[in-house]
Amino acid sequence: MKVLIVNTSEIAGGAAIAAKRLCRALNKNGAEAKMLVAQRQTDDARVVNATAEWKYQMNFTLERARIWALNKFHKRNLFAMDIASDGTDITRLREFREADVIHLHWINQGYLSMGNLRRIVRSGKRIVWTMHDMWPCTGICHYSGECLKFRSQCRECPLLASPGRRDVSYRTFQKKEELYKDADIRFVTCSHWLEEQAHTSSLLEGKSISCISNPLDTELFRPGDKVKARKALSLPLKKELILFGSQKVTDERKGMQFLAEMAQIIKKRNATETEVNIGFIVIGQHAEQLAETLSYPVYSFGYISSPDQLVDIYRAADLFITPTLFDNLPNTIVEAMACGTPCVGFRTGGIPEMIDHLANGYVANYKDCQDLADGVQYVLNTPGLGDAACHYAAYQYDENRVARKYIEVYGR
Repeated sequence: MKVLIVNTSEIAGGAAIAAKRLCRALNKNGAEAKMLVAQRQTDDARVVNATAEWKYQMNFTLERARIWALNKFHKRNLFAMDIASDGTDITRLREFREADVIHLHWINQGYLSMGNLRRIVRSGKRIVWTMHDMWPCTGICHYSGECLKFRSQCRECPLLASPGRRDVSYRTFQKKEELYKDADIRFVTCSHWLEEQAHTSSLLEGKSISCISNPLDTELFRPGDKVKARKALSLPLKKELILFGSQKVTDERKGMQFLAEMAQIIKKRNATETEVNIGFIVIGQHAEQLAETLSYPVYSFGYISSPDQLVDIYRAADLFITPTLFDNLPNTIVEAMACGTPCVGFRTGGIPEMIDHLANGYVANYKDCQDLADGVQYVLNTPGLGDAACHYAAYQYDENRVARKYIEVYGR
């Protein structure tokens, strides 16, 4: 069975990382899988560029310019939505023609347009679409927040500067209705939370929707020597280190402001001894900016491209904190747990499915920084949570188990 995994990027972003891990796992489990991407970042022979870099960049720029204009030339929500107006026709490529299954993942920001998606559907190929956010079941947004219009008909979109009854969210929603009407697409979500959202969307009414976790290489992401990891990273040996990270730590959705407020709460609550012993590790783009807002020592690493260094960072931390405001199935939580690092996060999206409250981590009430601080202190003071987190991750996200589940979906 030949599977073509289609994702905008090869390794940039959570969806890309999950898609590439799945590609690797499928090849280990009897399928012949390749990735077709708009942005190729390595020399992996299993990864193919769908188009020239300059052509993709042109499509990306054109689509962002259209959104910018639709929003009255304001940058607000520039990347919170996608209108799929510009893209690349991948149906002409040899890799597409040879594939038995076209497996779509995150295909936004100038990679595939609505017209490109129609050609894929009309090709007659078997199509599976893994949803890494809500975009496939909404008009234009990646996460709907408190808006529930996607359940019936998107219009008057709150992301737009001038929402209206026939705005771009309404028009894109209609295009998706037309696309899905007779299409045999098998939708897969990475969390039960997203599965529930998909089932409530009128766009996916009557469609096949199943839930399969993202895969993880548990041979790489596993517990190790904390002291050795800290020495390798030049981190203090005696501090309790809290890890925070994302692709871009200043993204408001990732909750940097709640992290800063939580740190202030802990500082006010605790004695001098605790103040001295706590430090923060921060990874991701613009990580250095957190040093100005947190009231504790910050050890910034920026963007991490080396998997081995990333594993060392997880092992070095005493806990991983994710105050994200809405998320599907964050790879960072999976990776941390697999390395034996318990996690703390808000009760939102797929996070309550990943963290077993009080058993392998702590799930705080949504946007409740007092409870988030309670969670940090609970994890730091409760032994054995890391072992429980590791055991859960090793089973739930094992790449071979996930690959076999996808192969079953391909064969239906």
